[in-house]
Amino acid sequence: AASMIGARGEFLDPTEMALFNADVLKVLAATGALRVVQEAIDKVIEDIKAGKKPELPQIVVTAEKAVEAGRFSNPYAKAKAMAAYFIAEKVADINVRGCFVEKDYNVYVPLVASAHEMMRIAAILADEAREIEKYGDKLFRNPHSREGKILSKTELISKPQ
Repeated sequence: AASMIGARGEFLDPTEMALFNADVLKVLAATGALRVVQEAIDKVIEDIKAGKKPELPQIVVTAEKAVEAGRFSNPYAKAKAMAAYFIAEKVADINVRGCFVEKDYNVYVPLVASAHEMMRIAAILADEAREIEKYGDKLFRNPHSREGKILSKTELISKPQ
């Protein structure tokens, strides 16, 4: 199940939604999950450019796939990224229960609030993983060139190749 904001009126405040979604995006970006999607989309684009019939991706991203795509060089950073991803997965379970199973206000409000707190902690762990990679000047980046070619680099003061 995908993590989602608690779909109860108490949590559908614009500020709450923006902060929760920012935390979700931070976890997806910093763990490598977004890179899995990016690489799949890039492959489809390359197939189209080459005149091949593209195979549309069907992706299930696990914590292991995410951190592999994240290309962590430090094992502690990798562990923090995996922890962030696992916590985010659990958020989905708790929010489903709080939003769709529990009917008692006194039960579902603390459940959904706890899930939001967990996502915040997951985002902090994901950020810490990224910071560890930065400290060693080993943060993997893979920007696109102007021509659309995928480049990569790890050192901050270096040009993508």
